[in-house]
Amino acid sequence: MNRRRLLRTTAAALPFLHSLWSWVLSPIQAAAADRSMSRVRPTHPEWPSQASWDRLNQEVGGQLEKVRSPLAACMEAPSSPRCTDVFKDLKNPYYLGDEVGLTQTLGWVDGWTSQPSAYAVAARTTGDVVAAVNFARENNLRLVVKGGGHSYQGTSCAPDSLVIWTRKMNAVTLHDAFVATGCAGQQPPQPAVTVEAGAIWGHVYDAVTTKAGRYVQGGGCLTVGVAGLIQSGGFGSFSKAYGMAAASLLGAEIVTADGEVRIANACTNPDLFWGIKGGGGGSLGVVTRLTLRTHELPQFFGAVFATIKAASDAAFRRLIGQILEFYSAALFNPHWGEQIRLRPGNVLDIAMVFQGLDQQKTETVWRPFLDWLEGAPQDFSLDSEPMIMAVPARNFWDPAILTQLPGLVIADDRPGAPKANLFWAGNVGEAGQVLHGYQSAWLPSSLLQPDQQGRLADALFAATRHWGISLHFNKGLAGASAEAIEAARDTATNPAVLDAFALAISGAEGPPAYPGIPGHEPDVPTARRHAAAIDNAMTEARKLPAVGSYVSESDFFDEAWRESFWGSNYARLLAVKDKYDPDGLFFVHHGVGSERWSADGFTRVT
Repeated sequence: MNRRRLLRTTAAALPFLHSLWSWVLSPIQAAAADRSMSRVRPTHPEWPSQASWDRLNQEVGGQLEKVRSPLAACMEAPSSPRCTDVFKDLKNPYYLGDEVGLTQTLGWVDGWTSQPSAYAVAARTTGDVVAAVNFARENNLRLVVKGGGHSYQGTSCAPDSLVIWTRKMNAVTLHDAFVATGCAGQQPPQPAVTVEAGAIWGHVYDAVTTKAGRYVQGGGCLTVGVAGLIQSGGFGSFSKAYGMAAASLLGAEIVTADGEVRIANACTNPDLFWGIKGGGGGSLGVVTRLTLRTHELPQFFGAVFATIKAASDAAFRRLIGQILEFYSAALFNPHWGEQIRLRPGNVLDIAMVFQGLDQQKTETVWRPFLDWLEGAPQDFSLDSEPMIMAVPARNFWDPAILTQLPGLVIADDRPGAPKANLFWAGNVGEAGQVLHGYQSAWLPSSLLQPDQQGRLADALFAATRHWGISLHFNKGLAGASAEAIEAARDTATNPAVLDAFALAISGAEGPPAYPGIPGHEPDVPTARRHAAAIDNAMTEARKLPAVGSYVSESDFFDEAWRESFWGSNYARLLAVKDKYDPDGLFFVHHGVGSERWSADGFTRVT
């Protein structure tokens, strides 16, 4: 029986089980059992009264709000100018992030749809978070945590819930000599940055790198939330040089299910600290503040872009083999990150970044591959000259520089938006997207051995007969520095990442859409065709020893999610969950302990 059928069967049996349970137990026992088995909704008699909500609002300084999605205007009048404006705004990730009733992804066909919570606490302080956690626990509410709102799995939204929204907690503070609480004498002081939970990476890079001349390991997408990325493990463009973002964590402040504010670091609550480093956001508590080590900047950061079209299937297969051989020989080291994409139509896109190399050295590195292409003009063509660009590292995220480079970034176009509100043009398709399918798997470094490269190339070529597939080299730590690998070993992420040279990803999405809005509904038949093609493509990749999956970029329907996301670390993670959240207040889809709850997180099933 598959998971979806099992959940439908379980849901159908719940009324009968509830009646049986109530008959067997005394009324008092039955009431207690019912409370532990099911959370309340607005239609339930135990839903908090308006007076209770008013008291919470007073406790959080007026930061409680009843949530209404901007899409409600489209439900009421789909042809109105207001609805037209909403769908235009849905392509702006900053607009999405600033709307508590929206998420960066609007849904996943046949999986989930972004739906607003009933109420939100727009937290400004840790005290606001404590009040919201206590209120949710005491009133048996479904609780959601939303920071950047970038979850592909729909974990930052749920109908009939209370959402703790951390967007307004976004302070960034730099330290010259940070020592974690309780670690004096055990750890040397080191440069670091403390970031509140609602901050996003573009703003953090601007503060740490552009303004302060340091580097902090974070995400590649500028609008991703810091807290969510760290709790998912976190890969950035330069992971092979600086390791996983979670491995840079020196300490965190977190509000646990009992409403306590806890410090988690290597010396205080070390089990919780380990769980935060890759155990998945929203499962162990509400992280309110994180401190991350910073690094000395290299002299240069840079990028290489090219798009190559092969004239035939045979030529494309040779091109795949050649790029793998070139990567293994010249790019499989801490200098390089990001990806190559292999697309149907026999197209290869190169979008690589580098650190620590100047323009001349980078051009020298790529010269053999480009000469190989030029030697076969009948087989390969470039849509334009390859772009190789090295810039002073301090300018890599500088808004004043980025906005001068045509086509590289898009600015937040809302009146009065900060100049630092930029996002990569390559990420525009993700804003307001509706996912059709998405799968990933780590590829072990053994596949780069000369006697295995042909097998790898054959599998990738076969995958592209169905759908596109990309190799994200910065999302595997093989080829990284020994220090980066060792630090990652002490995180909760699936240990398979330690020996993976890349994360293979295949996905598809549609433009902003929403069920029930005429003219703007998801294209379900197309989405299902895409999902089938992605599944076929990844089936070819998994004929290799491809293992696991990255929790933030994974299949919503993965039935083996515990093994995929955390592997041998899951039992330890579950023990941390049981210690700090024994009643399961914190629930997210495919999160630690979620197997004990119904798919919507409202009913306990084990």
